[in-house]
Amino acid sequence: MVREKTPAEIQAMREGGRILATILNDLRSQVKAGVSELELDAWVDQEIRRHGAIATYKTDEVNFPGSICISVNEQIVHSIPTDRRLEKGDLVSFDLVIEYKGMKTDSAFTMVVDDEPKGAIKHLLNTTERSLYAGIDAIKGPVRTGDIGAAIEKVLADGKLGIIRELIGHGVGHEMHQAPEVPNYGQKGTGTLLKVGDTIAIEPMATLGSAAIITEDDGWSIATRDGSLSAHFEHTVMVTPDGVEILTKL
Repeated sequence: MVREKTPAEIQAMREGGRILATILNDLRSQVKAGVSELELDAWVDQEIRRHGAIATYKTDEVNFPGSICISVNEQIVHSIPTDRRLEKGDLVSFDLVIEYKGMKTDSAFTMVVDDEPKGAIKHLLNTTERSLYAGIDAIKGPVRTGDIGAAIEKVLADGKLGIIRELIGHGVGHEMHQAPEVPNYGQKGTGTLLKVGDTIAIEPMATLGSAAIITEDDGWSIATRDGSLSAHFEHTVMVTPDGVEILTKL
């Protein structure tokens, strides 16, 4: 059973979401060729503390060896920051969860290092992000998770991208991962009914090749089996009486 949120807890998610959005927005200017993943992780950790928040990944709830997941090229998600230095043209995804006043918010984005995305990479980024907003736009008040998944799936399928099915969105708030599951595929009118005040993380992940995935030797990092590039975009949102509120957007 998912615990109902109080008005104070919802406000804490709004405040935490703005902090998270600020950190990720400012992170973009820190990403450049030659910087290491560990340096970026340290910068994020410092910013989380400066804003009076907590790095959820480093708590007992997760015990991840970093404050942020940094996934490069064929890596999709959950990758541990290492001493690897980014190179121009790398495709990098950043996934961050923070806790503020006891409540969690979750967001992610993908970018190209020191270059403008072009060709297939531009298509991958634009289409994956567009699928995120298609899922968000499907929420017009109370809605079923299948409606969200169907909207995401249509955009990704029309774009002929590989749709990662094993990795899905989820409820978020009191915990980082809680009910319900929010797949990036589905059928309209099916799935869990989301009601006003429910908060979920919608997070499509797509590839330029196969949707098959592997877990790397570190036990955390998940990558494409065929080595194809991937993208990941995510927002925490709240269902409102007649629509949706994006909590992790400036």
